[in-house]
Amino acid sequence: MDSNKKYWKGLEELQQTPAFVEKSKGEFAESIPVEEVLNEAGLSTKTPRRDFLKALGFGVGAVTLAACNRTPLHKSIPYLIKPEEVTPGIPNFYASSFNGQSVLVRTREGRPILLEANPAAQGLNCGTDAGTQAAVLDLYDQAKLQGPKFHGTDTSWDELDTQVVTALGSAAAAGKQIRIIASTVNSPSTIAAVARFTEKYPTTRLIEVDAVSYSGITKANQQSFGKAVVPQYRFDRADVIVSVAADFLGTWVSGEEHTQQYISNRDYKSLKKGRMSRHIQFEGGMSLTGSNADVRVAIKPSEEGPLLIALYNAITGGSLPGGLSSNSKAQTALKLVAQELRQAQGRAVVVSGANDIAIQTLTNAINVALGSYGGTIDLDNPSYLLKGDEEAFSAFLAEANRGDVDVAFFLNSNPLYYHPDAAAVKAALDKIKFKLSFADREDETASELDAIAPNHNFLESWGDAHPRGGYYTIVQPTINPVYNTRQAEQSLLIWAGDTTDYYTFVKTNWEQNILAGSSKTWKDVLQTGFEYKGDAPAGTYTFDTSGLAGVAAAITKQSQALAKDVEVQLYQSIALRDGRQANNAFLLELPDPISKVTWDNYAALNPKFAESLGLGENSVVEVEGENGYKVILPVLMQPGQAMGTVSIAIGYGRTKVGKAGNNVGQNAYPFAKIVNGTLQFNTTAKLNKASGSYELAQTQTHHTIEGRNIIRETTFAKYKEDPSHNTGRWSDSHKTYDLWDKYEEPGHKWVMAIDLNACTGCGSCIVACSVENNVPVVGRDEVRRRREMHWLRIDRYYTIEQEGESYTEEDEIGRLEDLENVSVVHQPMLCQHCDHAPCETVCPVLATVHSSEGLNHMAYNRCFGTRYCANNCPYKVRRFNWFNYWNDSRFDNYLNNEFTQLVLNPDVVSRTRGVMEKCSMCIQRIQAGKLQAKIEQRPLKDGDIKLACSAACSANAIIFGDANDPNSEVSKALRNERVYYVLEELNVQPGVGYMTKVRNTFEA
Repeated sequence: MDSNKKYWKGLEELQQTPAFVEKSKGEFAESIPVEEVLNEAGLSTKTPRRDFLKALGFGVGAVTLAACNRTPLHKSIPYLIKPEEVTPGIPNFYASSFNGQSVLVRTREGRPILLEANPAAQGLNCGTDAGTQAAVLDLYDQAKLQGPKFHGTDTSWDELDTQVVTALGSAAAAGKQIRIIASTVNSPSTIAAVARFTEKYPTTRLIEVDAVSYSGITKANQQSFGKAVVPQYRFDRADVIVSVAADFLGTWVSGEEHTQQYISNRDYKSLKKGRMSRHIQFEGGMSLTGSNADVRVAIKPSEEGPLLIALYNAITGGSLPGGLSSNSKAQTALKLVAQELRQAQGRAVVVSGANDIAIQTLTNAINVALGSYGGTIDLDNPSYLLKGDEEAFSAFLAEANRGDVDVAFFLNSNPLYYHPDAAAVKAALDKIKFKLSFADREDETASELDAIAPNHNFLESWGDAHPRGGYYTIVQPTINPVYNTRQAEQSLLIWAGDTTDYYTFVKTNWEQNILAGSSKTWKDVLQTGFEYKGDAPAGTYTFDTSGLAGVAAAITKQSQALAKDVEVQLYQSIALRDGRQANNAFLLELPDPISKVTWDNYAALNPKFAESLGLGENSVVEVEGENGYKVILPVLMQPGQAMGTVSIAIGYGRTKVGKAGNNVGQNAYPFAKIVNGTLQFNTTAKLNKASGSYELAQTQTHHTIEGRNIIRETTFAKYKEDPSHNTGRWSDSHKTYDLWDKYEEPGHKWVMAIDLNACTGCGSCIVACSVENNVPVVGRDEVRRRREMHWLRIDRYYTIEQEGESYTEEDEIGRLEDLENVSVVHQPMLCQHCDHAPCETVCPVLATVHSSEGLNHMAYNRCFGTRYCANNCPYKVRRFNWFNYWNDSRFDNYLNNEFTQLVLNPDVVSRTRGVMEKCSMCIQRIQAGKLQAKIEQRPLKDGDIKLACSAACSANAIIFGDANDPNSEVSKALRNERVYYVLEELNVQPGVGYMTKVRNTFEA
């Protein structure tokens, strides 16, 4: 026996060693006393060792966590007395909703770990966007408040209630106004709770204002049709779609719903029927929607209104003044567009992204002329996702400045961050006696108020939503409150003297109002997650064209005000949108679909325009707005950007959001302005080169394909002549030779088909993959070193048409006079699970091996990081884990601490440093599907297994299944004439087939 080593016989002896005692002090620093933990568990220091370990078997980590975070302690129940609904290792699913969309929440042992679209959600089963996929992480955010605060100090709920009721009573006695400022409220039960509160305090008024406004649409529809609503757009019914700066596949109104509709006329099933819609996009900055258009024309923001005037004149034969007189490319396109729209009467739609009443009124006039209402535009079943009104908020500020408001509550509202004139808002709020926020953290607004009553996360809440006409969804809790929070609606009821708990309130409201006359019960709703009452029939609307001359004059005036200096277009990024999820590390590291930038916003400039300003890659520029607001931003050289314009994403520049999101990027909201009562994101600025340099963290910095036939495109006209046009299958013209024996795959052979026509590049699949497979966030610096860990990436390639040929090479693009009019192709790229996988032959320890079901497996505990496999992979899809990102303080994006690791999927191991990792085709889901079929004593059916990426995709661009089943969807898809395999000439025999990109371009 080694005399230099200390050996111990049991746990009792080990616990008495100085090293263990010292270690325990460090691990349980600031914890409550051990005796208190034992007492709460019903134990004592004299408890027999077996009972002690049995109680701790529930998870000492959970108890320690609760102690460290000062959350209320509850007695842990050992699984010898198991909760009826919980089976270790088996997930539970709960129907709920997020932002109005019905979702399924997967929980494991009481922990929500994943959101997916509710497959039963009739009418709104449209996949999920990146924000929805990442939302589960927000539940475990340690930046959130752990209890109520009053004047900056912690307080109890009873004390806070006393202070609030006193303030409300004083305001009521003095006849002063009480205001609830909220982002759009489409919850019937929340509206009912506000109504109950108003009964007690009659001077109360709900004011809805959104960070990103659509009031230009609602007010234009009020003037045009007498209905102040945002319509429901039906892109599935449109043969011709014209968008003027509306990112309807991304962030405009309801991107995922629009995507599902849009793709239904463009995917492989539609093409097989000889049908494909045509989409023309006019815009300044390259948007997600513009990158998917058949024809894209770059225009300045100042040209949006004149272009619509010219389009109206061309369609109706009118003579409104102020039509587009410059931009020859746009004028040429307009003639073709007007002809297409006239031919598609009743099957066409024109949308505009401008939040301007005049522009939206003119857009209404165009759609009336096209017969779009009742077909491609539905006013009778409108969207209720966006009802904010800046005029109402401005009126509130005026009331506050006059001293008329004594109490103000803020619900999901942070105007000191997103309002263009935060100083004016602050000055008005200072004149209100009592101000309270329901924010879950001390954000930019909440930190300046008198009190904070932190709201539950939606995964801890009861509630509902009414996202559009005829459609209702339920919100139900999937976990007990993590912190000492309370639902905002419950607080309103308590302050109104109503002792009803909010669950009962919601249930009663549904039974008395929403379910009245329905055969469904409350229990049915909890199981399905929604209630669909059907669409209201189309009404008849008239439009008065006599006022269009005045509309044209207003558009001309606004356009002239923009046509000076450098034109600025503010936009929402796909990841952060308006900034409310700015502390979510999954979203911060999601590459922008176009620029592939993570962790920052930037000034996007046309490369030729940037060159004229003396700017280049890694340059920084000072942007000075009309109001004198200045920020310094890194420059991004962006093909497709209109000359003389700059695009900047909002949602960044948060200062009080949390560890991950604080001081990421710059706040662009102050560049916005309110014109005629509507919030305008198009403005002007001056650009000046700033000193220094800044390297953006991009995940795709190599933009060329080096002459390889990776991306394949054709036109719809050529496709109809030859469905396999430009597919270029290597095996059709070359004899292949094998050095390996063929793998026998007698059972299943798991493969994938990806439709390049359906993939919009939104990135939802990337986040879904990361959440499902515990893919770590590595941070800005590691991304700069090309060490991002995403198992699935979406490559973006720019293409140009030149002399009838399509080029994707960077040097060819550089020959253009400008880089305004380029096209984009998005290509998801993941492990191809090759039958002749080159990675397998070079691994010295057999860490990567082939399965009998056609998958390339990774045995992490064998891998010791030679990286030979990564060098030998032609697709560059293998990721080397340089550090233990989950447990290293250098990469603490609040994803690698004990608490937020509760979001981890226990079915997938968390990898440590020094190993290679990659897409596993969600092997855990495959095994779970096979096991379920076995339990039910039936064969596995096509569709039983959905991968995380395919389940998230609104467009069904990723099709997974069994190639050995000739009737499976993937087998049918891979028999399509458009299918090709990337780098097929290498004879690695990939298991992922791609379908050639088809564009419905104008034919000369």
